[in-house]
Amino acid sequence: MKVTDVLVDCLENEGVEYVFGIVGTEVLDLADSLSKSTQIQYINVRHEQGAAFMADVYGRLSKKVGVCLSTLGPGATNLLTGIASAKLDHSPVVALIGQAGVERHQQESHQYIDLVRMFEPVTKWSTQIKQSQTVPAIIRKAFRVAKMEKPGSVAITLPENFSTQMIPDKPLPVTPLPDSVPVNEAIQTAKKLINNHLKPFILVGNGVIRQEAASELLTFIENLQSPVTHSFMTKGVLPKEHPLNFYTFGFKEKDAVLPGLNEADLLVVIGFDFVEQLPKDWNQKKLPVLHIDTLPAEVHEYYPVEVELVGNIKQTLQLLNQSDLPLKAWIPTGGLKEQIKTAYQIYGGQPMTHSVSLENILHCIETHISENMIVISDVGSHKVSIAKTYQPKGPNRLIISNGLASMGIAIPGAIGAKLACPDDPVICITGDGGALMNFAEIETAQRLGLSFIIVVLNDSMLKLEVQQMNKKFGENYGVTFQNPDFTLLAKSFGINGTLVSTLDEFENILKDALHSKEKITLIEVAMQN
Repeated sequence: MKVTDVLVDCLENEGVEYVFGIVGTEVLDLADSLSKSTQIQYINVRHEQGAAFMADVYGRLSKKVGVCLSTLGPGATNLLTGIASAKLDHSPVVALIGQAGVERHQQESHQYIDLVRMFEPVTKWSTQIKQSQTVPAIIRKAFRVAKMEKPGSVAITLPENFSTQMIPDKPLPVTPLPDSVPVNEAIQTAKKLINNHLKPFILVGNGVIRQEAASELLTFIENLQSPVTHSFMTKGVLPKEHPLNFYTFGFKEKDAVLPGLNEADLLVVIGFDFVEQLPKDWNQKKLPVLHIDTLPAEVHEYYPVEVELVGNIKQTLQLLNQSDLPLKAWIPTGGLKEQIKTAYQIYGGQPMTHSVSLENILHCIETHISENMIVISDVGSHKVSIAKTYQPKGPNRLIISNGLASMGIAIPGAIGAKLACPDDPVICITGDGGALMNFAEIETAQRLGLSFIIVVLNDSMLKLEVQQMNKKFGENYGVTFQNPDFTLLAKSFGINGTLVSTLDEFENILKDALHSKEKITLIEVAMQN
């Protein structure tokens, strides 16, 4: 069989369902091979960045590896942002990238750049196929590396001249990744550390969601009875009204949780990725740390680790829960939880006012969503508000890019989410800046027959940058613009588009859209600045 046929067989062997990408000359044979697959659906997108974002969100939600495809040169460079985002957000993604034949690599040549070196800083592994017979081994290793903790992106470059070479069709067997757990001595040492402190504070990161350890975490919290806070990407890991839920930390400004952390005498840090925020911003007192994660702790002055429990987080928490943990019940002083709820505008029921503020929009969404609703946040000032105010009903029901923090992820991310979880309703929330970065992917979604809701917050500015520049300089420059009519633009793509200017209008359109199972609905919100 030719190399690309074998490559596709290897993808099928890995359980791949979708490949997102754009075909170019150097990957024509791979496209031809994909066309013959009965298991894999090739999804031709409108921009390679969108393909990488789709693969990213699909990988996060499906627990499989997302796969994207591009040709060489500009196709590959267009992938770069989404591939970097997948690495920093720890999403399992494999990128397949066409390349010029090896006979052109030693000289200046049309569209040729060293893709392996270009992708090395933004992947866990970047490699080029140098011998056609190695395809099965490279594909197997790529998927294994992408899924290993901490997950991330892998780039495989395929020179054009190898595509049609004939090799044996021998995909390698897929074996489960090994799990490890801390030895009993380490568990007992951790228990002793907790026992020797009066006020542990639990900080939870995205590793808990990746390892599906939310239930074990809840038991651990109930046993310890200490306060808990979580990172942006971990929202939903605790019920909104849980008495020990002190909501989200990790904000550069106005982090309302910090007084509670400063009152603690031990930080129990579970599955937290430094990429969300460095410890110097939340452990200013250099409190001792109990580190629970899949990998050993990073060395950091503001992260003084006393004990490390390294291994599968779910199983580690099970062992701790079986070890008769000491009760360490305490509550931060000064009514901190109520202060946080006020600062972050967290409350139950309908919005307290009827102004068209982002917080009221989020409360309206929260009121009407189902348990399985997936919300995807684009990047901008609204991401900060979502991280503070919005409370999903379960783990992995809110997708936020907080590693690379990539604008433009929301609309392609919604496509990845619907393909990963076809029975779950999806809402993506984007600013006008992020929306237009990948707006063309609405055509992709429409062509696939998908149904989801797009909320576009229209204020004709990059609001976060406006706020930052006004604070720093007293004025802003280069961060405002004019927008098209989003509702007409939506209708030109064949989807429903409605402009709303009041909260009641938004709520009525939202309820109608949630009941529509076969349409994409865009709700443009005229924001009040």
